[in-house]
Amino acid sequence: MDPLLHDRVSLITGAASGIGRAVALRFAAEGSDVFVFDLNESGARETADAVRALGRRAGSARVDVSDAAQVESGVADAEAAFGRIDVLVNNAGLTRDSTIAKMAEPDWDLVLDVHLKGTFLCTRAVGARMRKAGRGAIVNLSSISAKFGNFGQANYASAKAGIVALTKVTAREYARYGVRANAIQPGIIDTAMTRVLGEEVLAKRAQETPLGRIGRPEEVANVALFLASDLASFVTGVVIEVTGGRHM
Repeated sequence: MDPLLHDRVSLITGAASGIGRAVALRFAAEGSDVFVFDLNESGARETADAVRALGRRAGSARVDVSDAAQVESGVADAEAAFGRIDVLVNNAGLTRDSTIAKMAEPDWDLVLDVHLKGTFLCTRAVGARMRKAGRGAIVNLSSISAKFGNFGQANYASAKAGIVALTKVTAREYARYGVRANAIQPGIIDTAMTRVLGEEVLAKRAQETPLGRIGRPEEVANVALFLASDLASFVTGVVIEVTGGRHM
């Protein structure tokens, strides 16, 4: 049986580390060539090298996903390198946590720009190509914070909630072109972004999770693989929680 992403081309944003890197490697293991966007240029190259080590083609570019010109240029580079883009995973993100009372306006703008605007810009650029091809799969990374509204994350939770709405609009607008769009809402996952919370906080979060532990990036990547593959050929506009049951 062919791999789930046999000879497909995937563009993954924020794939220098964490969930994005796990998605890139999982996709490569299932037959996809991978192009990586990230501001961490050396990390993006390392992910591309790891993809090549799995026997697939890979490329990378330093792209600020909140900049329309950079996104369009990067997407054009990916298309030139591999001829097409079959799968888009919008994963790039960051945090600038603070309570509403203390949050600086630039921190609000930055988080919304990277997460929500970045997802929009990449969807618009890659979606135009998918429409012409008559097929494609878009997977957006939201967060359980969008559902729960984590204290001190007004910017992050708002951006991630916006991604859910954007995913549903994308699914409606692009369905006629054979393009599917879905979202994933991870819970607490073991990444560099969450490790800054400290062991005590992470232990408490694990206790609050019915499965009793923190999730792994690979477990999010497995769901992304399903949504990107033909196994999900009749799945569009949905949000899947990968949380170990937390906040269900």
